[in-house]
Amino acid sequence: MKKILIGTHNKGKFREIAYLLSNKSKKISPTSLKIPSPKETGKTFLANSKLKAEYFSKFVNYPVISDDSGLCIKFMKNKPGIFSARLAKKKGGFQKAMKFILKKMKNTKNRSAYFICSLSFKYPKKRVVTCTGKIQGTISLKISGKKGFGYDPIFIPQSYKKTFSEISKLKKMRIDHRFLAFKKLKNKIKTL
Repeated sequence: MKKILIGTHNKGKFREIAYLLSNKSKKISPTSLKIPSPKETGKTFLANSKLKAEYFSKFVNYPVISDDSGLCIKFMKNKPGIFSARLAKKKGGFQKAMKFILKKMKNTKNRSAYFICSLSFKYPKKRVVTCTGKIQGTISLKISGKKGFGYDPIFIPQSYKKTFSEISKLKKMRIDHRFLAFKKLKNKIKTL
């Protein structure tokens, strides 16, 4: 595979997906091609991920990989879920969105949550292949750590005592929801 378009405008996601892909591929960003983001009209992570792969593949004649991911919090009835990025936008950034979540959860002991990622891959003129990865964890009591992106500073993965933002980037990229989805995808598509 000579070139692959990573269908995201999120720099953090782009970095993580680029790291997972083979070094032999040239990773292209939609930003560099001035391709705008599609409207995420899907009702699930899988639907949005698929929608992005099909949308971005209209602009290029080489493979596309896209992702839809988010944080699901049990106490908040699995929200923000597919609206994770939209909540941050609405609140004026991830920092404010995390403060909003922590305030909402101030008096609850139920802090269980999970991060989920649906990855979709599409060869030109072929159907989309999609895989999902999920990592269980809990919501921390405060925003901690400087690494990572998005909601990483409030998510403690299962069997860890630190948030995603306190774990080294490399370690995080080898255990997170995106990595788990990619591992499944790799088994379906041998060339990744």
